[in-house]
Parts: sequence; structure tokens; C-alpha cells
Amino acid sequence: MSYYEPLVYIVPPEEEGFILKTILQKRLMVSRKLLSRIKLTEQGITVNGIRQYISIKVKAGDRVEIRMEEEESEDILPQDLPLHIIHEDEHLLILAKDAGIIVHPTHGHYVNTIANGVVYHWQQAGISCRFRPVHRLDQETSGVLAIAKTPYVHQQISEQMIQHQVKKEYLAFVWGIVTAKNGTINEPIDRDPEQPHVRIVTPDGYFAVTHYEVVEQFAHAALVRIWLETGRTHQIRVHMRHLGHPLLGDKMYTLPEYEQSLAAAEASERLDRQALHAFKLGFVHPGTREWTEYNAPLPADLSALQTWLQESN
Repeated sequence: MSYYEPLVYIVPPEEEGFILKTILQKRLMVSRKLLSRIKLTEQGITVNGIRQYISIKVKAGDRVEIRMEEEESEDILPQDLPLHIIHEDEHLLILAKDAGIIVHPTHGHYVNTIANGVVYHWQQAGISCRFRPVHRLDQETSGVLAIAKTPYVHQQISEQMIQHQVKKEYLAFVWGIVTAKNGTINEPIDRDPEQPHVRIVTPDGYFAVTHYEVVEQFAHAALVRIWLETGRTHQIRVHMRHLGHPLLGDKMYTLPEYEQSLAAAEASERLDRQALHAFKLGFVHPGTREWTEYNAPLPADLSALQTWLQESN
């Protein structure tokens, strides 16, 4: 049986006499669900190298270790695809995702996804991990994507997301003159009852908050920086449309006055997707316990779009 690198905690003097379960849940931040899973694993929880029940009391200097079995994504076909790796360690793989590629295989899309490429990359490196993205990016959205290598890492970042402690910042090109140079959109979002794949702002929807700041204003559009408090499906696209400034290239959430404009026709020749890029992702790294941020610069298509908009002023 093979294991990932163990998580280690040395009990400090002030925690002598603590119950092992408390150390696992309050110091290593292991969820109850994950703890139940680890307890069933041989050598899953040890103190000074000896398997122990989680009801024992620990002593100062004790070396607490938890181990998880290595996994594989058996249902994902390894495929040699280009990956833009920003960072990789034993805990995480951070990628700069291209627009147009799906993150995870779905019905009808079993190959040519990020997952296929990552599983191949790990296979070539002799790494046995299950593919676990810790957040989602739409197919047509580019930018930073984090993939956890263990259940523990996935759980840790997911908990930070639930507590709104993960920083997710985007750059978007939107139509129109944005008069308020910064602001907050606090409008609930839910499915459109007539088109279930589309989201709309509705009083009965789910709580959703988007913050924005204008970075650069052009003659017919603007570049805005956006950061989220919540992570609803299509949130940025829906909120910016509600504000009256839909994203360039976004056919699902456009508005008639922009869809039929000459500028939109010219922009569509330069851009074949929504102009949205996840340029920054920040969280407390589960391995180092330090705040870490990862950045992905504007890809070539959006950089060219920016230049065209500047020259059109």
C-alpha cells in the first residue's frame, strides 16, 4: 500500500494533555468526514510512529502524523496535452488554463480536457493522484486553476472558500462607459425557469456579491478588475449584464444595444470567447500554512484585444 507524504504536527508544551482528536481537528484542521476515512487506513494516524486511537492524550514533543493512501483517476484517459504550469509541489498543481478547454470530462467530452492532460503529466512523472480541482472555471474563461493532490489539501482549500477566505480576482472587458469607477453588485442569482442553463438576477435567487474597479476606460468598452465574495455559476457574467455592461464576446449574456453595434461586430472578429480572465488566486497554502498568491498574465487574445481597444479611442 502506498501513501502520500504524511502530514506532521509536533505537539508544543502548552498542548500537553490534549486529546489527539482535538489536535487533528483544531491544529491540522482535518474534517470529520476525512478523519473517519483516515481512521480506517492502516498506519493512517500515528503518534511517534505507533498507530493510536484518537481518544488518547498527547504529550509535549509527540510527533503526530496522518497518512492517506495514494489514488488514481482511473476513469480519466491520460492524454499528452500542453499544460501551462505556474507552480507544482507535493500538495498542489497550479495551472494557467487556456480558454476553450473544459476542466473535467463530462458527458460527450471525455478527452481534450485539463483532467486528461494532468493525469498524463502525473503518469509521466510517476505521481499517483486523483484529479481534484479545488474550484471551477468556465470553458471559455482563461486563468489560474488550482488542483489538489490529496483529499486533505482539497478539503483545506474548500473550507477556506466556504469561509470566503480565498482571493479570486478577474480581469474582464465589458461594454460601455462605466460611470462608477468602482462598486459592489449585491444581487441574488438563480436559474432562468425558461432556460435552465442560463442564470438571471431574481429576488428569490441565491445570495451573490461581486466587487469591481475600472482599470482602463476605452471609447466603447472598459477593462475592469473584479473580485468575488461568492461563487455562483456565471456570477460575473450575470452581474455585469445586470449592471448594463456585459462582457465582450459573451453571446449568452449580451444586450441588444451591444450585440448589434458596429464595435461588437469588429470585436467578434478578434475574439471568439467571453473576455474574462482569472488573473489571481490566493489562499493559505495547506502545506506551508502561509498566504500564497498565484498570477496568470493576460493571454495573447485578450492582450491583443486591449491593444485594439486602446488604438480605437
